[in-house]
Amino acid sequence: MNKINYNEILQGMFIDATEGIIVSNSDGRLILSNPKALQMFGYTEDEMYELKIEDLIPSRYRPQHTAYRDNYYKSPSPRNMGAGRDLSAARKDGSEFPVEISLSYVRSNSDMLVVAFVIDISERKKKDDELKEANELLKKTSFQLSKLNLELEQKVQERTLELAEMIRKLTESKKEVDLALEKEKELNNLKSRFISTASHEFRTPLATIMSSVSLSGKYAESMDKEKMFKHIDRVKSSVNHLTDILNDFLSLDKLEEGVVMANPENIFLNAAINEILDEIKGIAKAGQKFIYTGLQTNDQIFIDRRVLKNILLNLLSNAIKYSNENTLIEIKAKRDFNFLTIEIKDQGIGIPLKDQAHIFERFYRANNIGNIQGTGLGLNIVKKYVEMLKGEINFKSIPEKGTTFTLKFPI
Repeated sequence: MNKINYNEILQGMFIDATEGIIVSNSDGRLILSNPKALQMFGYTEDEMYELKIEDLIPSRYRPQHTAYRDNYYKSPSPRNMGAGRDLSAARKDGSEFPVEISLSYVRSNSDMLVVAFVIDISERKKKDDELKEANELLKKTSFQLSKLNLELEQKVQERTLELAEMIRKLTESKKEVDLALEKEKELNNLKSRFISTASHEFRTPLATIMSSVSLSGKYAESMDKEKMFKHIDRVKSSVNHLTDILNDFLSLDKLEEGVVMANPENIFLNAAINEILDEIKGIAKAGQKFIYTGLQTNDQIFIDRRVLKNILLNLLSNAIKYSNENTLIEIKAKRDFNFLTIEIKDQGIGIPLKDQAHIFERFYRANNIGNIQGTGLGLNIVKKYVEMLKGEINFKSIPEKGTTFTLKFPI
């Protein structure tokens, strides 16, 4: 069996190694280099033997390297050089390249030899630098993307707020348009009601006046005074009705324009209401009676006399108009702390349930009034007068049983 020649094997590994191998003595003199080391540093074999290990190091590191070498010889051990640091080597032409170095040692006779294994890591360093640059670029790009994303989110938020504000304004505009259309529709309805009411309410008394005047002339010729005075009374009644209609229109117009203002004063309420009842009795139907239950003491009330009179006259006129002969109309007044309450109760035709929600609207007349004259403005005017005095008006009504209006004023 052939004996293995380890020296040949070691020599072959030394020559064919893919990393540079350099051997130096204790003086730092190079005594052996493999082909890879010669290629790496750019020296010939003879030139390498003229060098010391410091000649393979960049000039700026040479002064302190001698001390490092001496320390290693004093305490030799296998080690990796420059752990955590970047090491550089110097070629013959002075150029530098990054390296990794591992040290080992062998003892030969009385000297100690140091073996340095050198790897050129230029390509790896290049790749590392490229990777580092790529990472830096990635970080920078990521930062820019984050910044752009934040700006985009801010812009989206701003646009969302602007859109919400625009939608709000559009919604408000739509509401305003809808309100304007509703008011226009209401105005058109009011115009229609006004034309219908005015034409009907004016036509009937005018026709009566024309007919009665014509007949009065004929009865005057025949000297039939009784029939003549009868038609003269009809003329007077029709004229009074026209006057009432015009007064309603004028009152509404003044209230709408704000011409009518409340001027409160101290009045004796019982006396004031009795005066109104004396005045209204002149238009009462046959057999209609008024019962007034006033304040227990003759207190003075601070309120606008004229406006209160207009309110009561209107409500009492309605009570008379919509009640039959021989019926009772009750008026009650009471004072609770700082409020005055007045009730007017009749035994008239009442207000149908379906009409009660609209009874204070202008030109609105209930369906059960038949041929009873009226403009449909009275209760609307009353409500405005009550609001002028900062009061409230409510009512309860049962068809064919009667209606009770309740007024409440702060005093």
